[in-house]
Amino acid sequence: MAQGKVRGRNSTGGHASRLGKVDVVDASEVLVDAIVVVDVDAVVVVLVATAAVVEGVSTAAPPPQAAVASRMNARNLRTARLCHRAATVGTGRPDSRDVTKSGNQRPSSVVRMDFTYSPRCEELRSSLLTFMDEHVYPAEAIHDRQREESGDPYGLTPVLEELKTEARSRGLWNLFLPDDEWGAGLSNTDYAPLAEIMGRSIELAPEATNCAAPDTGNMEVIAMFGTEEQKERWLVPLLEGQIRSCFAMTEPAVASSDPRNLEATAVRDGDEYVLNGTKWWTTGAIGSSVAIFMGVTDPEAPPKARYSMILVPMDAPGVTIDRSMQVFGYHDRGGHGEVTFDNVRVPVSALIAGEGDGYMIAQARLGPGRVHHCMRAIGMAERAFDLMATRAHERTAFGKTLAEQGVVQEWIAEARMRIEQARLLVLKTAWLIDTVGNREARTEISAIKVVAPETALWVIDKAIQVYGGMGVCEDTPLPKMWAFARTLRIADGPDEVHKWVLARRELGRYSSG
Repeated sequence: MAQGKVRGRNSTGGHASRLGKVDVVDASEVLVDAIVVVDVDAVVVVLVATAAVVEGVSTAAPPPQAAVASRMNARNLRTARLCHRAATVGTGRPDSRDVTKSGNQRPSSVVRMDFTYSPRCEELRSSLLTFMDEHVYPAEAIHDRQREESGDPYGLTPVLEELKTEARSRGLWNLFLPDDEWGAGLSNTDYAPLAEIMGRSIELAPEATNCAAPDTGNMEVIAMFGTEEQKERWLVPLLEGQIRSCFAMTEPAVASSDPRNLEATAVRDGDEYVLNGTKWWTTGAIGSSVAIFMGVTDPEAPPKARYSMILVPMDAPGVTIDRSMQVFGYHDRGGHGEVTFDNVRVPVSALIAGEGDGYMIAQARLGPGRVHHCMRAIGMAERAFDLMATRAHERTAFGKTLAEQGVVQEWIAEARMRIEQARLLVLKTAWLIDTVGNREARTEISAIKVVAPETALWVIDKAIQVYGGMGVCEDTPLPKMWAFARTLRIADGPDEVHKWVLARRELGRYSSG
């Protein structure tokens, strides 16, 4: 991507023609589990569209894939372009299972999954690895020192600002966004190896490349579902790295892993919504310009239609950051805010997509986001592995190096096996999202959310053991990495919830009902 580019129309032409690929499908080639309604005077609704290969279709000429999209205003049809691309970009091969409407049948034949990096991915990997070696790793100690000297644990350090400038000059900017109108246009399969490299320096590399959560998920939401006004006001400066954002969903009074428990409200009053409620673990709240607020707009609606997402300026009257919480004693950039919304008024135009679409938007946001998180976790595991193996050769105990000790050799072997297994599972998940969409990758998405953080945590813990006393202090990145990996087992939903969802889906394949 050229330096400074944040958007530019694809040469294929108008946005309506891209939407036509969603609306017009050949029933002889795909099975579509969807309702597609076009009302040119009002809205376009594309509800949970998925595609499945019909028996006999050649893998050499795969069928078009339907989109996963949302209710959106007709004047904003180009948002469907991203939804369509999310379901079609990538290898172009169908899933290796025979997908039906129930989504629970396993393959009758095997389709090859090719994880060979594309030429563009290889080029970006090479550039990113060089950037990490020449700039990011040397900046880690400088960043820590500058943050300590400033007395501000949440602010942007001069060296991080320099890293942003350097990354952008190398074209390593907004790599996460799959829509080439707004971002790099990479598939999940192509972006996953890049996210792994960034995870090796979790504090610096993602933000230096403008690929840090929660900004990435928020930008995806606005790009996919936002109006033109919302994109101009919030998406463009986010893509430029001029502002940061936060995501206000989790609440302290309820178990937020079950969204039906959310209590914060957004009540319409004329041309405004009035927001009330307390959120916490609002990552990046300090210094953010805008929050995506998830609240109840219709408590009487079915559970999945009760919630809406609304863009809220963080300087709006009634928005108060009560505190920033630490994570195992660490302060993260931007903090994790407990935020009170007290009769906060925003215009109706701040609503994202339609009223009641909050749950659907959250699901669209979480699939690719989990791939990003999981690959960064694998990057942390690889960094810990490097540190552990190096330390094992450097230290001697009981007459021989740690590398010669049987227990350490067992850890090294086990770590390598766990990392490779986790990486392959995440890559398979990215491939499924690219080829059949989030809906049909639900089992794998649940699985990687458990496997990747657990793998990272296990490897980091063993690296700490090999380092001994040094492993628990600021002389290595291991303690911060451990804290981050442990938090991931809760941050995107508790492990237990993902295992419950996965088990229920697997057991359903054996049910006669």
